[in-house]
Amino acid sequence: MAPPQNLLEVLRERTIVDCDTMDVDVAENIGKPVQFADGTSNQAIAYFELQKPKHETTLRESRPLATALGSKYPNTPVKELFVEISMVKLQLEISKHVTGFVHVQTNPYYSYDTVKTVKNAERIVEHFKLLDTTFDPSRVCIKIPSTWEGLEACRLLESSGIATLSTTLFTIEQAWMAGDVGCEYIAPYVNELKVHFEEGFVDRNKSMDLCVHAHRLYSANKVKTKVLPASLTSIDEIMALAGVDHITISPQLLQEMVRTPASEKTKASLFDGEIEVPPMLSFTNEAEYRIAFSLSGKGEGERKLTQAINIFCEMQTKLEAMMNK
Repeated sequence: MAPPQNLLEVLRERTIVDCDTMDVDVAENIGKPVQFADGTSNQAIAYFELQKPKHETTLRESRPLATALGSKYPNTPVKELFVEISMVKLQLEISKHVTGFVHVQTNPYYSYDTVKTVKNAERIVEHFKLLDTTFDPSRVCIKIPSTWEGLEACRLLESSGIATLSTTLFTIEQAWMAGDVGCEYIAPYVNELKVHFEEGFVDRNKSMDLCVHAHRLYSANKVKTKVLPASLTSIDEIMALAGVDHITISPQLLQEMVRTPASEKTKASLFDGEIEVPPMLSFTNEAEYRIAFSLSGKGEGERKLTQAINIFCEMQTKLEAMMNK
C-alpha cells in the first residue's frame, strides 16, 4: 500500500471519515478515490445548501408533494413536510456517493417532545421509501438532539429498527444515556454551535476530552454506540482526534486536509495518551439524570445544548419559509 500523501489519507488510517455536507459535488469529488462512509446533515446545512440555484428543481418538486402528503399526515403542517422532503431529496443524492448511513435531523422544535420526535423520524424514513423505492431504508440514521426526551425517542426508534444519532452532545451524562438507549452514534460537538454563526467567536471550553472519555467508556463497558465528533473548526482539532470511531468534517476542512501534505507536523492524537476511563454511570429516574446533566461542567453542557437547539430552530423556521418562495 502506498504511503499517505495528505492529512486526509493519514486520518483515514485510524478513523472512518464522514462528510458533513449536503453538497453532492463535495461527496463525489473529494470522496475520490476513497468514498466517505456517512453523509451527515442538519437544518443549518440544509438551509444553506438549498439556497443554491442548482436546487430550484428540488424545491419546486417538494412543494406539491408536501401538499399532496398533507392528507396522509393531517397533524403535520405542510411546510414541515416540505422541509422533510427537501432534506430527504438531498440525502438521496448524497447516498450515491457514500458507503454508509445518510443522516437527517428531526425538527428541533420537537427537542422536548418524545412522541413528536418519534413520529417525525418515522415520517422521514417513509419519505425515503416513497421517493426512491430502490433505496435501502436501513441506511437512514436519524439525528436527534440529546435532551432527555430526545434520548427516550432514540430508545424507542432503536427498538423498532431505526438507527439514531444523539447530536448536540456536550457531557458525559448525555453520552452515557445515549449508550444506554442504544444509539448507533453520538456526536459530541467539539465546539459549541455558535462558532459557526458568530464571526470571531471562539469556544474556550472545547469538548475534545469528552470524545476520548466517551470512547473509553463505551469500550470498557462493551457498549455498541460509536463516537462521531462534529462541529470542528480546524485540522489540528481533527488530527487530535485521530483514532476515534468516526469523524464528520465540513467541506472547507476536507479541502484543507487534502491540500496539506502528510509530512506536515500535526498535534499528537489524544487517543494516544493515557486517559482514565470514566466511572460507569447509572440513573434510576428522569429527575436524577436531569440534575446530573444540569450540574455537569457547572451548567456549560446544558447552556450549549439550549443554544444549539435555538440555532437549529431558527434554521428550521427559515427552511419552512422557503415553502412559499
